[in-house]
Amino acid sequence: MEGQGIWGILIPFLGTTLGSGCVLFMKHKLDALVQRALTGFAAGVMVAASIWSLLIPAMNEAEGMGKWAFVPAVIGFWLGILFLLVLDRTIPHLHMNSSKAEGPKSSLHKTTMLVLAVTLHNLPEGMAVGVVYAGWISGDMGITAMGALALSLGIAIQNFPEGAIISMPLRAEGVSKRKAFFYGVYSGVVEPIGAMFTILAARYVIPFLPYLLSFAAGAMIYVVVEELIPEMSEGNHSNVGTILFSAGFTVMMALDVALG
Repeated sequence: MEGQGIWGILIPFLGTTLGSGCVLFMKHKLDALVQRALTGFAAGVMVAASIWSLLIPAMNEAEGMGKWAFVPAVIGFWLGILFLLVLDRTIPHLHMNSSKAEGPKSSLHKTTMLVLAVTLHNLPEGMAVGVVYAGWISGDMGITAMGALALSLGIAIQNFPEGAIISMPLRAEGVSKRKAFFYGVYSGVVEPIGAMFTILAARYVIPFLPYLLSFAAGAMIYVVVEELIPEMSEGNHSNVGTILFSAGFTVMMALDVALG
């Protein structure tokens, strides 16, 4: 694998690590308003990435199908939605600011289920980066190095607040700073691992690239609608989440168009 590809899949993980590191320097838990703002920003980035970095390239890849070029995107998108739905129902996890765990009944500690929730959130992001870089490394002319880098940077930008969002509340729950930082970092490990496996399987991935790009998009949209939008809209001043959603969407859109 080329060095640029290695750095590309590590950039998002670096964002999570830096964000998790906030717990080592900040004494207080994140204000609820700040948390909603950061969640909204992350949601905006993910939606824009799903459109410009995944769904549009998926349809461009299938342009040979003519007016039916949307079919792989639709099929892949729904497979991504269903995949995350199955994981959501089969893995016990606990969302932030929620007192009731989701998935099957479990005796897992609250901290573990919080980390599992964020890990589920990060899984489609790692898949997205891996699929895009697999396409670029294979020489697919529809995916450029700068386009793949734009997706990595966008995911890294939204991973920074996510790292803080997982580590800071854990600290507020009584977890030590070091453990809270470790849990935050651990929640992001799934991204480079998933991306690496996707790239290593590139020769098998490329024939299904339109489906896989849209699969990642569907999985990301599931996370946004099922988790992030409800969290950014909680309580008073929910318009802050909406404004930061728009900001995140704009940043990712600009990155993808400018670098892609």
